[in-house]
Amino acid sequence: MDQTLTILGLESSCDDTAAAVVRVGADGATVLSSVVHGQTALHQDFGGVVPEIAARAHAEKLDSSVAGAMCEAEVGFGDLDAVAVTAGPGLIGGVLSGVMCAKGIAAGTGLPLIGVNHLAGHALTPRLTDGATYPYLMLLVSGGHCQFLIVRGPEDFSRLGGTIDDAPGEAFDKVARLLGLPQPGGPAVEREAAQGDAKRFKLPRPLLDRPQCDMSFSGLKTSVLRIRDALVVEKGGLTRQDRADLCAGFQASVVDVLAEKTRRAMRLYMDEQPTKPVIAVAGGVAANKAIRGALETVSTDFGAAFLAPPLWLCTDNAAMIAYAGAERFALGHRDGMDLMARPRWPLDQNSPAMLGSGKKGAKA
Repeated sequence: MDQTLTILGLESSCDDTAAAVVRVGADGATVLSSVVHGQTALHQDFGGVVPEIAARAHAEKLDSSVAGAMCEAEVGFGDLDAVAVTAGPGLIGGVLSGVMCAKGIAAGTGLPLIGVNHLAGHALTPRLTDGATYPYLMLLVSGGHCQFLIVRGPEDFSRLGGTIDDAPGEAFDKVARLLGLPQPGGPAVEREAAQGDAKRFKLPRPLLDRPQCDMSFSGLKTSVLRIRDALVVEKGGLTRQDRADLCAGFQASVVDVLAEKTRRAMRLYMDEQPTKPVIAVAGGVAANKAIRGALETVSTDFGAAFLAPPLWLCTDNAAMIAYAGAERFALGHRDGMDLMARPRWPLDQNSPAMLGSGKKGAKA
């Protein structure tokens, strides 16, 4: 990037209220500040994120998050070039809270407004952290999304495949609830799996019999449910070891599916003959060590570089939104006060919807 840009980013698509300031120039990107207010305590009694509670919490925390991020970065509004905000996809109440806050800042300061696709924020994280060059293969794997993308530019994404039902993060959360583990489910299941025997229970590897890169995790979750119920009937309940073994088997199945589907996606990506092939992973599930290890093995087999963000950039954050906004800004994009909050916003506009479509457009 020829010019140096300092961007304020806002993120509120699910249950993390975040603000960050990122500076981008010819030498790369620097995160000057990153503030994230999680909502785990607000939702833990409900077994998942409650949209109305999340939206109210965002509205209460956004302005203080912005103030904290700017204070930490030691910048004022006059030092900024633009304000970037997640405009979708996500829980509409939370997205709307962020968009309205960003509009208020833009209107009050005269700063340009840039709407950012939340998924693009994740997909461009390897450029923020490692300066990855286009094109690279991205596995975006989170609580609500799972897809393979060839990333050719800040607005040029080709989807090679994705989940046809539950995303892995959603499956981790549901399995955690089935086994009486706390939310968020991913870390809880991973901790239990470390103490378990992954070979004890026979769990499926869905869609490995099909040649494409598409995935399915709903049936795997149902298999865990059936095994749990059978154990309860047989023993009158689950032992701690039963739970650990189920978690280990479930996690191993997810790892095997992601690894094999990544191999298939890599073959398609390599057909473009990139001179320096790169496979990157982003999203909350990218924090799982077993998944990272399997993907790193795949990259080694293909002679590709493997990029994974630091753990604090795996989950939702505003630094990735600020960076994605900087890339859009550099291309000349600006949004007006008619910027809309979008519950659905697929990155690849040319591929058919994987999870169905409605009046508001494709889900993913």
